[in-house]
Amino acid sequence: MIQLVASDLDGTILQNDAQHVSPRIFELIMELKRKGTLFAAASGRQYSNLRGLFEPVKDEISYIAENGSLCIHKGQVLSRGIIERELGLEILDSIKEYGKCDCFLSCESGGYMDSDNAEFIRHMTEVVKFDIRHVDDLKKIQEPFLKIAVCSFSGTHDMAPFFKDRFHGRINVVTSGNLWVDFIVPDATKGNALSALLDHLHIPAENCMAFGDQYNDVEMLQLAGEGYAMSNAAPGIAYYSDYVTDSVEEVLEDLVSSL
Repeated sequence: MIQLVASDLDGTILQNDAQHVSPRIFELIMELKRKGTLFAAASGRQYSNLRGLFEPVKDEISYIAENGSLCIHKGQVLSRGIIERELGLEILDSIKEYGKCDCFLSCESGGYMDSDNAEFIRHMTEVVKFDIRHVDDLKKIQEPFLKIAVCSFSGTHDMAPFFKDRFHGRINVVTSGNLWVDFIVPDATKGNALSALLDHLHIPAENCMAFGDQYNDVEMLQLAGEGYAMSNAAPGIAYYSDYVTDSVEEVLEDLVSSL
């Protein structure tokens, strides 16, 4: 029996650059909960942004935020991944060196950016609506770094190899959606965060269903008893899943009917 559903957002529940979750998803979450199956939003997005996206059910679900760097259930932090400060500062320097991207720094209290790129600022504040503060220099932020993310509106094709080569073996560098490359500590994956949540809830992994479309979803898809890759997922993601689907909603409809 499926006792927990964990799903990625961008490219998975949110298709075609959508920024609003379908009301039917909220209904399905509540129908599943009434039948004893819980739901977790698992995303590269920040915790506060996820709560906003799931406003109608925000206190009814669990959260795997920042690509696994933060796992929260009923307000309790179950796991967090912190980037060692010296390494974080080195990453910020390399982003300046690369030059063709904009940076977003995630901390537990919220996010920071130092970009003057009007397109990026509009995207962060008006499109994805992150909790974000503008500062002159990200290196002056003294809070622990949960995640460092870089965005390029021309895609990740060029910048992903640059940063992966630069930091190979020192930190996980993963694509997140079509525009982002994220730096997260090696053990702060969606899969490890999901494992912490399952342990807390005393649910075996085989009773978990997961959905994803990118390489930051691989560990989660592998852990879950039933892993679904999206039909438009990044090349190779289906290899790590049990099934392929066009729609999370359709699979959840079938799950509700089967319980």
